[in-house]
Amino acid sequence: MNTFWLKAFELILSLSLLVFIHEFGHYMWARIFGVKVEKFYLFFNPWVTLMAWLPKTKKVSVLRTSKGAVYESKSVETEKESSSKKATWRDTEYGLGWLPLGGYCAIAGMIDETQGADKLSSEPQPWEFRTQATWKRLLIMVGGVLNNFLLAIFIYAGMVWYWGEQYLPFTSATEGITYSETAHKAGFQDNDIPLMADGDAVRYFDSDQLKIAMAKEVKVLRGKKDTVTISIPDQFVLQVNSDLENGEPFMSCNVPTIVKATMPGTGAEKAGFQEGDKLVAVNGVATPSFTQFTEQLKKNSGKTIPVQLIRGEKTVTTQAEVDGDGKLGFEVLADVSKLFKTEQHSYSFFQSVPRGIEMGCSQLVSYVKAFKTVFSKEGAKNLGGFGSIGHIFPEEWDWYSFWSITAFLSVILAFMNILPIPALDGGHVLFLLYEMITRRKPSEKFMEWAQTAGMVFLIALLLFANANDIYRFFIK
Repeated sequence: MNTFWLKAFELILSLSLLVFIHEFGHYMWARIFGVKVEKFYLFFNPWVTLMAWLPKTKKVSVLRTSKGAVYESKSVETEKESSSKKATWRDTEYGLGWLPLGGYCAIAGMIDETQGADKLSSEPQPWEFRTQATWKRLLIMVGGVLNNFLLAIFIYAGMVWYWGEQYLPFTSATEGITYSETAHKAGFQDNDIPLMADGDAVRYFDSDQLKIAMAKEVKVLRGKKDTVTISIPDQFVLQVNSDLENGEPFMSCNVPTIVKATMPGTGAEKAGFQEGDKLVAVNGVATPSFTQFTEQLKKNSGKTIPVQLIRGEKTVTTQAEVDGDGKLGFEVLADVSKLFKTEQHSYSFFQSVPRGIEMGCSQLVSYVKAFKTVFSKEGAKNLGGFGSIGHIFPEEWDWYSFWSITAFLSVILAFMNILPIPALDGGHVLFLLYEMITRRKPSEKFMEWAQTAGMVFLIALLLFANANDIYRFFIK
């Protein structure tokens, strides 16, 4: 499958799960309190609805527009059902929209993106949102955020229970550590081994890089004997993120170039490369890492050059033909667990739950700390839309990566939705807290205006973020 379409599929699949779980949180609490839910939709359905089902009338619509549907079953609503005033799950229209940017749960008697104050002109009903106690409305509104955070914990717990955790300690990077140019300017030197970030110990490549990039002070071991303290400049993490989008990681473990297999008819096969050969020099230039090896190959594109390798206990030099793209044609051994000494942590079912909670809370704290940089000029430049989100998914299908990214996105969705912005869950929560403190409800007209202002702001933010993506990916 084409890389673009695979990433798009992964993105839509992940967001579909997150949106469904989020909206189900609102739906679940509304139904617990007997509140009527008029519509429950996965994806938005402006102008066209792909499919809709109303259990109460057993009515199904396919490709429905304002002019009708391609297929629509007949209503079979009974007199008993039509006269019932008690809200049930059968009152809800369940549907699938065509625009995969989210979804919605339209709750009766509530001003949101699906209805304004004019829809609430009738006499309040006991099964409406507006007639419920404040604490019930509060639970209905935080249900989506709570579900997303619980989903992240559930995924993290499931991952460590099924796969465990494999860590690569900084001290196991026996081939050295290479830092980015941004890190060099901040004071890092290649082969520095991080020890502490703001007083907290750091040990692993996988989990501690973000903590280091966000710290104000980092202690490193330099030259295997000296401890050096590096003061991290302001907005360092923003520049690190920008570099990462351009393919330059903050720090990388130097991976040796070890042959796994050669391709038929290529320069590698003709040169006699064998499985397990460690390639250490290209045309007389030492290449201790795979990155340096590929750089030297590109400089010698289209040439036949000497390549030095270590086979067993012997050092061998052979002539190799580099193609026009700067490649020799072999597969590299890239399994970190076979190249370096890693630490494997296994978890029982009951151990996985507290670890999942710990991982979820840690991701939330890290994201909240990073979020404050959005309000700076550099942060605004790095704001990304759906393209940036899709870009983080792997180019080949990998369940571990998919679930890891989905859990992280679930944490982000929970945090973003609780922000006190009208049109988001956090905006509704803010007004409910105001009501609980003052014992006064904001007017329905005010709520409608606040909702509209919030929607305008969110749409503008969405357009800005996706415009950033277009600029980065297609122009810059």
